[in-house]
Amino acid sequence: MFLTEVSAIRSGEETYLFLFLNSIYGNMKKRAMRSRSNKAQSAMEYLMTYGWAILIISVVLGALYMMGLFNPSTFISSQCIFPAEFSCLNTYMSSGGLLTINIEQSTSSPINITAIGCNTNATTTDMVVQSPAVYVPIGSNITFSGIQCWSGSSPYSGSVGSVFHGYVILNYTNIQTGFPHTTVASLLQKIT
Repeated sequence: MFLTEVSAIRSGEETYLFLFLNSIYGNMKKRAMRSRSNKAQSAMEYLMTYGWAILIISVVLGALYMMGLFNPSTFISSQCIFPAEFSCLNTYMSSGGLLTINIEQSTSSPINITAIGCNTNATTTDMVVQSPAVYVPIGSNITFSGIQCWSGSSPYSGSVGSVFHGYVILNYTNIQTGFPHTTVASLLQKIT
């Protein structure tokens, strides 16, 4: 503004010089404003682009968390491992700690199952006595249901999705020899 006032006072060739300088000054001022505007626009585009990317990643991670992907018990499958003469065909445990188990026997002779138990310390306490004994022929299977699993000295209870790590203890008598036997299975059971 100062240059235009001075240029009005002057006349002739000096007027052109001042007008010329004024136009250069005005152009420089416009360029500086455009440069600031371009920098601000670039900064806003940068923030918006990365902002949307961070938002999308957050939504995806939230969805994966809600599906239980980050919960280690999601990847645990139930396992029941007996010694060579028996096998678990199927197991199920309720949140109250009641076990349903289907056991196949492949001993060299028929057996009578006299007791079965489930606990965390592989002891024969708190076993369910089968009276009369359950006869199981060679190569057949039998299902036991409602067997209370124990955690120490108290009945086990867990929430749905939690994992019970313990043992299934089976007392049986070989019918040919009459000798009693005890076998222990390792049990890793997801509560459903």
